[in-house]
Order: sequence, then C-alpha cells, then structure tokens
Amino acid sequence: MDKAIKEKDLRQFGRVFDSSETAHVAMNAVVKNGINASALNSAAGAIYPRVFPIEVEAGEVCNQKKSGRCWMFASLNVMRIDVMKKLNLKNMELSQSYPFFYDKLERSNMFLETMLETLEEPLDGRLMAFLLQDPVGDGGQWDMFRSLIDKYGVVPQEIYPESQASSNSRELHDWLTRKLRGWACELRQRHEAGESVAALRASKEKMMEDVYRMLAITLGRPPMSFTWEARDKDGHFVQVADITPQDFFRKYVGWNLDDRITVINAPTADKPYHRTYTVKYLGNVEGGKYPVKYLNLPMEDLKALAVAQLRDGQTVWFGSDVDQFSDDKIGHLALDAMEVGRLFGVDFPMTKAQRLDYGESLMTHAMVITGVDLDEKGNPVRWKVENSWGKEVGKDGFYVMSDEWFSEYAYQILLDRKYLSEEQRAELDTKPKVLQPWDPMGSLAF
Repeated sequence: MDKAIKEKDLRQFGRVFDSSETAHVAMNAVVKNGINASALNSAAGAIYPRVFPIEVEAGEVCNQKKSGRCWMFASLNVMRIDVMKKLNLKNMELSQSYPFFYDKLERSNMFLETMLETLEEPLDGRLMAFLLQDPVGDGGQWDMFRSLIDKYGVVPQEIYPESQASSNSRELHDWLTRKLRGWACELRQRHEAGESVAALRASKEKMMEDVYRMLAITLGRPPMSFTWEARDKDGHFVQVADITPQDFFRKYVGWNLDDRITVINAPTADKPYHRTYTVKYLGNVEGGKYPVKYLNLPMEDLKALAVAQLRDGQTVWFGSDVDQFSDDKIGHLALDAMEVGRLFGVDFPMTKAQRLDYGESLMTHAMVITGVDLDEKGNPVRWKVENSWGKEVGKDGFYVMSDEWFSEYAYQILLDRKYLSEEQRAELDTKPKVLQPWDPMGSLAF
C-alpha cells in the first residue's frame, strides 16, 4: 500500500469485509445497539457471582452526580464506616461538598502561587501549557484529600448538604477557571512591567477574597462549628453538640493521617519497584503537611496488602482506569465481560507498562473495595467494588472486579501503614524521585 489511501485500497478493504459473514452480523448489531452493548458476554453473570466470603458492610451507595469528586466520595465512604461503628449507625454520609469548597479555595491559592513561581517560564512552553490547561479541576488523589482533611476536618452531609453546583460542577469550574487564567495573565504582565514578586503576592489577598466570595455564593458558607443529631440502629437519639469539623474528624473518624498511605503499581522502566515517587506541581494545599508521595510495588504486593486490610474489616480505597472493559449496566470490571476483540476480529495486545508509556491508560477514577473471594491457596479471584455513581449504575451501585482486571487497570490503593512489611516501611520512608507534572502517575481521579 502507498502512503495515501487510494480508490483501489478502498475496494480491497470492501472485498475483505464482504467476504466475512460475521462482520456483517456484527455490523448490524453494533449499528443498532452500539459497541459495548453488542460486545457484552452473556455468561459473565455466571462467571462472576456477587456473594463474597470476605466482605465489609459499607453503607448505602452514594452518587457524585455530574462532578469529578470520586476521590472525595471514595475517601469519605471509607471514613464513614468508622463513624457508623462509633455511633452505632446503620448509615450516614459525610459531606462531600464540604471538602469540595476548600479544595477549590486551596487549589486557587496554589495556582496563583505557581504562577508567581513560574513568571520567567516561556508562555508557549510545555510547562505553562500544562499549568494553564485546568487550573482548578475536580479530580484528585489521596494525598490531596489527606491534606484537606488534616486542615479542615469533616462534617456530616446534613450539616453542609449538596448544592446545584457541587452536584453539577461544570459552571463553577468554568467561571473560576476563567478568573484564574485572567489573574495569571495580569500577574505576568505586571511582572514584565517591572513589579516585584513581593508586590504581586501582596495583591493575592484581594484575589483570594474574590475566590472565597464566588465559592460561598455558589456552594454556601461552610460551618466553623456545628451540632448534629441522628438516630442509631436501636432508635436511640444521638447528639454531637457544638463541635468543630476538625474535632469531629479526630473523635469520630479517629484516623492517624500519618499512617494512611498509598502504594502504586507502575511497571514502567522509568519507575523501578520498591522506590518512592512524587509529581512536580501536583497538590492542592500550599504548605500542607502531606505532599503527594507513593511507594511503587509489584501487583502481587498490592493485592496481598488489600486482602490483609479487608480481613481486618477495613475497606480499601483504590484508583483505576474504570472505562476499560467496564460494563456499567450489569456491573462488571473484567477482561472477558466485554468481548470487543471478538466482535471486531482484532486483538489489543499492549502490556500495562506499554499502555502507561503510550497514553492508552492511567488512573481516572477512585472507588472502594469492600469484599474479596480467595481460592484454596489464598489468592484473590474476584473483588467487590463500591462505586459513587448511584444505585442505578452497576448492580445496585456495586461492581464485581475480576482479579485479572485488577492486575491490568488498578494503579493505586490506600492502606494503613501497619500492613506494610518492615522492609516496605523502610522503602516508604525514602526520599521520593520527582516526576514531571505530565507523568501518567500524576493523573487525577474523577
């Protein structure tokens, strides 16, 4: 075949297509029903049953609606279990809108500080293009959430409920982004005119007052203290009186945030296992206690650590590429649940490392593992996953994830540090290698 597609090539393509009866059947099915629906494996329900011998009661499924707050929902879904246990509650939700407010506020501040740090960077360079692409997006990672909770605590959802803009964040995102880019332009122009960085930073207070006003008008002012009341499982009245969000977290969630760490699986040549990594310019809280840092481990280690935590009755936050071989209607995350290769008569042979290197896959979404099934040797076979897209997606909001899918498309899990081996804890405490801002492990979960 020549460089350009010619008429003779089109005729040859057509002859090959017409010679295949299965291609015509597939065409009829896909034209009417779409690719994914036509590729569903009807036997998947029998392959992946929904009863799990190791399972943690997780509460009712939540719904992030039209927002990119999965990293917050998944984190709060793990945290609320401890609140429910301490107060003997059947169910409760921690406010997802509350950290959303402070994430936008803190991320705006960090963006302005980054603009001050990069005044000498060429505007048409790769770094500035990256930083200006999405200054205040919804997505995030665990360490970003950890910094928010450390500073601002948590509140029950009834205390700071959802708003139109938290459930559908596009408008707020667009207007705040427009304002931040305008300020970036102003700061660079004033710098070019000879103003000092100190003088530019002095004007940041007024900018942040504007950000706070925009957020408060859109989402409501978050509480500095509150009183919360509920009924426990036995019908008894529960009151938590005159408490700050920080004290509510300390008393009723009770986590030592220093011990809640993430490990990743990135099998690329540039990231050797048993080393720690961070990502330049990745974060949300300027001067926060918890910069992004993770330990890269083989997938077998991630699985063993996740199983150990589940055995102790603790769920597992994890980040993955949820759109790969995913069936939202029935609720399967499995390589054989969607037979796209057989439908098209092609294969998809890239390895996990190759997909990361070539931009085919990265972490896009955070969910919670609530159960696991093990074989006779103690190896995981399938996992139960709680999503945050409401009960209508998946099976009552839950998915069954095959172990093979976990190997290929899971990238990060949240653990209590105590589950690491002594050797792994020593590895975690090493100085991290700094990755470029656009590295795939700097991707945000939405």
